[in-house]
Amino acid sequence: MKFRILGAVVAVAAGLTLTSSGGATAVGNEELTADLDAILANAGLRGADVGITVRDTSTGEVVYTRSGSKRSQVASNTKLVTTTAALDLLGPDFKWKTELVSAGSRSGSTLNGDLVLRGGGDPTMSAQRYKALADALKNSGVTKVNGALLLDDTAFDGVPFGPGWAWDDEPYAYNAETSALTVSADARLLAGTVNVRVKPGAADGAPAQVSVEPANDHVQIVNNAITGSGSVSATREHGTNRIVVNGSIAKSSEDVLKAAPVQDPTSLVSSVFQKALQANGIQVTGGARKAKAPQGAAVLATETSKPLSELVNPLLKESNNMMSEALVKTAGRTWSNGINQLSTKWGGLGVDANWVEIFDGSGMSRFDQISPDDLTWILTKAKAKPWFVAWATSLPIAGYDGTLANRMGGTAAQYNVWAKTGSMTGVSALTGYVTTGEAQPRQFAFSIVQNNFVLNPNVINPRSIEDAIAVRLAEQGRTTATLSTAQLRGQGEERLDVECSWIGTCK
Repeated sequence: MKFRILGAVVAVAAGLTLTSSGGATAVGNEELTADLDAILANAGLRGADVGITVRDTSTGEVVYTRSGSKRSQVASNTKLVTTTAALDLLGPDFKWKTELVSAGSRSGSTLNGDLVLRGGGDPTMSAQRYKALADALKNSGVTKVNGALLLDDTAFDGVPFGPGWAWDDEPYAYNAETSALTVSADARLLAGTVNVRVKPGAADGAPAQVSVEPANDHVQIVNNAITGSGSVSATREHGTNRIVVNGSIAKSSEDVLKAAPVQDPTSLVSSVFQKALQANGIQVTGGARKAKAPQGAAVLATETSKPLSELVNPLLKESNNMMSEALVKTAGRTWSNGINQLSTKWGGLGVDANWVEIFDGSGMSRFDQISPDDLTWILTKAKAKPWFVAWATSLPIAGYDGTLANRMGGTAAQYNVWAKTGSMTGVSALTGYVTTGEAQPRQFAFSIVQNNFVLNPNVINPRSIEDAIAVRLAEQGRTTATLSTAQLRGQGEERLDVECSWIGTCK
């Protein structure tokens, strides 16, 4: 399926008139204002803080606002700030490198001296790519290292979790530790995690079969799962690398994969890489330990990531937290310095660094504070950037892919709304682009941020509010609606699934 790339839409919004309710009415758009006001009058929002800004991207003018300048927690909408600033600072062609280096000397097939695995923070490294480094060393003729294997993760500091993260999120894959040497278990690129594979046993009541991927000696699996109807879980115990598998799996079930984070990803990489060396018949005499590579060490082999312009796609489509944090520490080694470096690019994206609070890259921090006004300025200013197309096409598309695959299908917003989702307990946000159906179509940047709502499906699903607003914007100027905003307002009886939550659910 092909989609029109988001580009400049020629349109001029007429003058604006502020309303006494705090909204803004664009002349000729009083009906739109009334409809958005009606959606926000939902009784389920009682006591909640809701901020909205709708901006014409061709002029920068505000079409509608309600508390749009108020700073709030925006959860994963923070990734819009992180990725745009990183593309400006690091460049769309930036690639992470993971290197094998040594200051030793060769004597035939023996490397005399330490072998160093030096990480650059690549969150996309896999067991296969670590194997490729071991293969390259073997292909160079080395079969023995007369020294130690050193793990150099000093490209990042040693603080594993971001400021303001919740300790009880620690057992979940979306909250893995950040390290300059890390590994992703599969194509989901969940850095700092392993996959626990669960298979049914031979008969009901028999123990389930459990294994870990990639194979390693770093984690300990405690298997309490049995064969039978039900479901399984894999949870890492707090402060340990014990992963406990509980529950049951049906005898006829296919394999179940559960991602679990590890404590100390560098040591996980050490185990994975040592196995790759052993598989190549390379002996290391001095064991393994963490240490910084000596200055002037020669590069023996390199693994290079895909360019950032390509990696923003899985980051934004699937709201990848650990890739976002890798960008922050790549920018400045620590969270604070990384944010300071990224903030030097905020001004060019329409954000005043003096009036926002950003502490991490993913939005998991409860300290983050930014407004819908700021977020819509980012979307507007981004259109002038050379990396815009690669970035904009990485946003989830309503009713089609990413975190919007199951939202707004069959409406005027389907394929039309390109937006970033965001959710934590008590927080829900949606920020993106929509094109109207007017004779001279306008492209709007919109941001809807909801804080402090009651997490009760019998009261309201905040996503239904976001969807109703986005659909109404998409319907602007269209003669018929495929699914009315009134119908959408009544949706959302299902439980609210969240991307990052203190209740341990991530999506």
